Amino acid sequence: MPVAVAERPPQPLGAPKADTSARAPRQRPRLYVVDGIRLVAALMVVLHHFVGTRRANEAGNIIWDRSVSEIMPTVFRVASFGWIGVEIFFVISGFVICMSCWGRTPKDFFVSRVIRLYPAYWFAVFFTTAVLVLLPGVQERLRLREILFNLTMLQAGSGIPNVDPVYWTLWSELRFYLLFLVVVAMGLTYRRVVVFCCVWGAAAMLAPISKFPLLTLVADPSAAWYFIAGLALYLMHRFGQDLLLWGILAMSWLMGQLELGERVEYEQVSSWRGAVVIFTAFMLLMVAIALGRTDRIRWRWLVTAGSLTYPLYLMHYLAGIVVIHHLRDTMDPRLLVGVVITGFLVLSRLVHRVVERPVARALKKGLESSFVRLRSFQRTA
Repeated sequence: MPVAVAERPPQPLGAPKADTSARAPRQRPRLYVVDGIRLVAALMVVLHHFVGTRRANEAGNIIWDRSVSEIMPTVFRVASFGWIGVEIFFVISGFVICMSCWGRTPKDFFVSRVIRLYPAYWFAVFFTTAVLVLLPGVQERLRLREILFNLTMLQAGSGIPNVDPVYWTLWSELRFYLLFLVVVAMGLTYRRVVVFCCVWGAAAMLAPISKFPLLTLVADPSAAWYFIAGLALYLMHRFGQDLLLWGILAMSWLMGQLELGERVEYEQVSSWRGAVVIFTAFMLLMVAIALGRTDRIRWRWLVTAGSLTYPLYLMHYLAGIVVIHHLRDTMDPRLLVGVVITGFLVLSRLVHRVVERPVARALKKGLESSFVRLRSFQRTA
């Protein structure tokens, strides 16, 4: 997710300031550290998919042809925890979306999400499909009608397979955006965001035992508390800390550690204790960011690093394991992993400059014109 302009350093412990309106705040320093964390999280996921998965550790696997823990035991132990990068993404998304939407209209929110999500995603769908066609033998591509449906980004809601399995996180993101759009339409205030966190959290707790599929679909209990943590952290950043926000954050951590355990059982390559330690360290870093402890870090190269995150995440998995499969006998496996990751970073930079930026500008111009036209028809209807 993009990192918007940050607010002033938080106030001392106490009640939120009286100015909780939905009006846009003054321009303030960018949170450069968040950009850096996003890239680190993406690289964690990339390394996990190449070296740290249960699939890659199976004897005779399609990626390395033998257990990766035998080839690179130390790298495997580190990479086995890389899946936590997804949970980190969700927390950052809650923080950044709340920040970027403050003082904006639902139309602004809709346009910003479309131009941010779709350009790189459309490219990734075609890129991954092309790699699977040109380098067969590792993963079968989907049927053409399924590939085309993937362009909507709504395939998970229609039972259509993803072109690349990593797209599953986008379904959680889209549901979060849809829910948060309600608050944006009402006008963002401290109180409304807090109420939203509490209501969504309650729904996420009730969903697993409700046996009500629609509630489970909307509440998204496996991801909800990570987004809620990000929202609470942003409120702490904007209005200062108080016991209520610390309570929401503590509840998010408690609920999150349970979900981490479920992910550990699914991944079958890492430990719950290690996952909780890593996630807790990340949460403490986000608290430091929210409280303004990292405001002095303004390295501009972190902005570039953050711009690589989304294209890298979308493109790396299937295309990466296909490349590794075909080149695994040509060089040292550690060198190969480094070369492949570097290649995807370079490609991500090109996609950001050549695809994301120009397509986003064109989409924004077209959507803004469409909304102006819509308003004109409403006045004359």
